[in-house]
Amino acid sequence: MSEYKKTALVLGAGGFIGSHMVKRLRSEGYWVRGVDIKHTEFSKSEAHEFVEGDLRDVEFVRRVIQYKGEQGNFYNDIPYRLVRPFDEIYQFAADMGGAGFVFTGENDAEIMHNSVTINLNVLEEVRKLNETFDGNVKEWTEANRPKLDQPTKIFYSGSACMYPEHNQLDPDNPDCREESAYPANPDSEYGWEKLFSERLYLAYNRNHGIPVRIARYHNIFGPEGTWEGGREKAPAAICRKVAYLPEQGGAIEVWGDGLQTRSFLFIDECIEATRRLMDSDFMGPVNIGSEEMVTINQLVDTAAKVAGKEVQKLHKLDAPLGVRGRNSNNDLIRENLGWDYSQTLEEGIRITYNWIKEQIEARA
Repeated sequence: MSEYKKTALVLGAGGFIGSHMVKRLRSEGYWVRGVDIKHTEFSKSEAHEFVEGDLRDVEFVRRVIQYKGEQGNFYNDIPYRLVRPFDEIYQFAADMGGAGFVFTGENDAEIMHNSVTINLNVLEEVRKLNETFDGNVKEWTEANRPKLDQPTKIFYSGSACMYPEHNQLDPDNPDCREESAYPANPDSEYGWEKLFSERLYLAYNRNHGIPVRIARYHNIFGPEGTWEGGREKAPAAICRKVAYLPEQGGAIEVWGDGLQTRSFLFIDECIEATRRLMDSDFMGPVNIGSEEMVTINQLVDTAAKVAGKEVQKLHKLDAPLGVRGRNSNNDLIRENLGWDYSQTLEEGIRITYNWIKEQIEARA
């Protein structure tokens, strides 16, 4: 009998949210395989096994979704009759980044192609593996497989970017209730891809019985996330700019007029909400975010406060912005999961700022 509670496959485990999920699952007694096209950047992955590969390659996906237990790992061949599906799959892998990558229009085809290909590959190969356990022999299986008691459950990390632009024009009163998603009108191809993939997971649930859980993430931030290079999110970018200022302060560039609004959720709270969703009977889609809405100017002020610096804002009005206002509405997740955010933005920014400052000082 295995010493582990369950098995989990974390796709995108080399990235920000995926690497934190690996840690959480390990702490809960899971056997975890992490998969990504790159290794974790800031610390060694805590996955029992980390496999580097391209999820756009269907043959790689076919192999990586197979759990071989104590009989062998990804790189070892064992009789196919001993292969098992994972209990849970967490799908974080996507082509993404901050506003400078997503909203310029220059990367639209790449974003849509890469992310949709990954999701199609994962769902189709999970379908095939699940169905072999029900006795429906497919092209690459053996007939004498044991019956699957519970199909693999898949979590899909969607995004609030799929909400309609027309509901987010007023920075003081955006509408991001789950039911407001239609009629659809995301403001970016990234948002359209997220909406399509969300529907793709729901379709595989209806037609093939794959248990899915879907979240719409709202601006997740925290330590060990990308903080430079063009793909970082607003909290990390602002913390970096403030950290590079001298102790007496100075001026930093702020995209737009700074009056656009957002809410930001700290990574630990995101992981907790995601685990509650996976352990529940609620499929979603559901918002996972904070309802503490701030302007970008206020976000800068918060970073300046925790840094103890005087910071002036130089507004770049022609920069990529996204929608004017976005804020999570947590009514549905409170009702179905009993979850709500508890950490203030200032608390999360303090942790994130200090971590980014440490990264900068380590280079000196």
